[in-house]
Amino acid sequence: MVRTQIQLTREQFEAVKRMAASRNLSSAEVMGQAIEALLKSRGGLEEGQKRSRALKAAGAFGSGRHDVAKNPDAYLAEAYE
Repeated sequence: MVRTQIQLTREQFEAVKRMAASRNLSSAEVMGQAIEALLKSRGGLEEGQKRSRALKAAGAFGSGRHDVAKNPDAYLAEAYE
């Protein structure tokens, strides 16, 4: 474990205290669980993995139109009509 210091608003602090008390946990445990949930929700991918996935997806789908890059506003307007 690594010890760290953070700053919370009064409302955040009080909410964490209430949550910890209702779950019979320490405030540190509640915050650790929240951080873990955030990390998992992001898919747990490193930046390099995200970039690689994005590059693989780029160009993988086609609209059948060949001038989308030249006229993006026209196609966006059409899509949102």
